[in-house]
Amino acid sequence: MTAAVATVRRRRRSGVNRGQAVSGWLFTAPVLIILGLFLLIPVLMAAWVSVSDWTGRGSPLSSGVHFIGTQNYGQVLWAGGLSESDFGTALKNNFWYVLLVVPTQTVVALALALAVNRRMLRGRGFFRTAYYFPSVTSSVAITVLWLFLFSTTGAVNAVIAWFGVNGPNWFNTPAGIFHFGATSGPAALNGTLLGVSWWDWLGGPSVAMTAFIILAVFTTGGTFMLLFLAALQNLSGDVEEAAMVDGANGAQRFFRVTLPQLRPTLFTVITLGLIGCWQVFDQIYTGTRGNPSKTTLTPAYLSYTAAFNNQQWGQGAAIAFILFVIIIIFTLIQRWVLMEKAVSKRRMGWITKAEGRVPVAEAIAYENVTNTNRGRL
Repeated sequence: MTAAVATVRRRRRSGVNRGQAVSGWLFTAPVLIILGLFLLIPVLMAAWVSVSDWTGRGSPLSSGVHFIGTQNYGQVLWAGGLSESDFGTALKNNFWYVLLVVPTQTVVALALALAVNRRMLRGRGFFRTAYYFPSVTSSVAITVLWLFLFSTTGAVNAVIAWFGVNGPNWFNTPAGIFHFGATSGPAALNGTLLGVSWWDWLGGPSVAMTAFIILAVFTTGGTFMLLFLAALQNLSGDVEEAAMVDGANGAQRFFRVTLPQLRPTLFTVITLGLIGCWQVFDQIYTGTRGNPSKTTLTPAYLSYTAAFNNQQWGQGAAIAFILFVIIIIFTLIQRWVLMEKAVSKRRMGWITKAEGRVPVAEAIAYENVTNTNRGRL
């Protein structure tokens, strides 16, 4: 009798679960269909274009379009010539852009979040809105404003002139900022990578790209500030109190208690920053279109010009997929860096060190991160 009742209950539970699964698929079906039509299918078609000789006329699936393997990829990676050097230049410019923008905007956003999260700060709503406002402004409008501010007679150079220094011609100076005025490097740096000399690779971003770097930090800091602010307000006050009882000062509480608990938010912010920086396009298109001397050229803009201006649709698609792989690689690297490592009991404070017991707050913070965020990264 008991076995029969258990069987009936299992069947009922299985039927309920099956019904919930069907309902869930029905609710998500419209979104899946839309994503398939407007995202998955175009991506698959772009993948085919990257390995075909499609000229942009007619359908890429017509019988006149042929498979040519990795020829389009080879033109931008190893075949030499203008296509390879342009891609190498774009990759170098974007690499320095990512290297300088992502850490800076992350630190600025976290600092702003800490500032507006203080209980004693008056007008917190005003400051939060003011810091976030550049993020909701049109990127085209902000870029046009930036061109005006950083022009030769603009406000930025006017402020620099107060200190007795002549400001640079921001959007017309192709020299790398780490070249420090030198026009050529040592013979050891004459080798090339993707058609670009090591001297140019190590020269850093151009003065024009530096202006775009400042623009990126200015426009994205507010968005990431909100993410950090939400995470800070979700932290337990018990951990902070335990740290204060342990006698930790402000810096110790931040680096050993607060920051470890922000690891999932850091992962999100850095991931979004990496994706946005590697895909930078509208500022370049509106501002300089790769000039001066291709020092603001980026892979996204190069993909656009190759396809729509030069009618090299296969190369444009190939650059887009190479950029996709680069983004995936950088995301996996920073995921590995930020993932929770195995922590020994000595690190956690379960045993006593020679100089005294490890603060209890650090152990509590780690437990909160482990219990709340396990599996997110």
